Amino acid sequence: MYQGFYNLVSGMLTQSRNLNVISNNMVNVQTAGYKHDTMVSTTFEEEMLYRTGRRSKNEREDLATTSKITTASQTYVNYEQGSFDPTEGIYDFALSGNGFFCIQTEDGIRYTRNGSFAVDEDGYLVLNDLGRVQSMDGQPIQIDNEDFSVDSSGRIVAQISTPQGTEERDYGTLRVVDFADYNGLHREDNGLFSTNQAPLQVVTGQETNVLWKVLEKSNVDMMEEMTAMMSSQRALQSAAQMLRMYDTLMSKSATDIGKL
Repeated sequence: MYQGFYNLVSGMLTQSRNLNVISNNMVNVQTAGYKHDTMVSTTFEEEMLYRTGRRSKNEREDLATTSKITTASQTYVNYEQGSFDPTEGIYDFALSGNGFFCIQTEDGIRYTRNGSFAVDEDGYLVLNDLGRVQSMDGQPIQIDNEDFSVDSSGRIVAQISTPQGTEERDYGTLRVVDFADYNGLHREDNGLFSTNQAPLQVVTGQETNVLWKVLEKSNVDMMEEMTAMMSSQRALQSAAQMLRMYDTLMSKSATDIGKL
């Protein structure tokens, strides 16, 4: 009976954590470039069960392994590319292929697939006031003219009229990097990732293209998340009901049976 308490309580805690992951996915279904999370559970402290004889305890027989606790093992990120949404916004970008944009934050360089950029009061390209977008040379990109264009390599240029005619102004090229091991990426808030890995420079305009006036949608499937949420909620409710039954039995054994 005591093992039942361990199983049920650990199951409730695991399902609660799973619901948190699912809820976060659902909240970010409209967040550009968001990547779907999946929580995987595992057993904890497996033990071997033995059968022994009635008279001699020396010769025991192995029966099976058991575990009293279920716990969250790891949360996996699905980096599969989402679909594209044309926005016509001049500060909206997306990546077709592998790679991440580089953002200079207060805590260092962070990486993201969210290309919903804007410009700050100084004219620098930024992501949600989290940090400035980096160019290929590692510098922030400052844009002082909205009449610009962007090619598939992420190069931002504008045609500036001068008394001598028209000249091309180069604002820089968006820095796009990739990583050898995505398991080494750590998810942070606001769709950012951090890692201790050395980034690999991506040659844009070839296998990876920068799309302008386009955003990458979240790869979260709302129907799948709703189904997973209902399943997890039912598992949590079932465990809670069984736990109340165990508690009632323990109370009976301590009060009624204990009097006999």
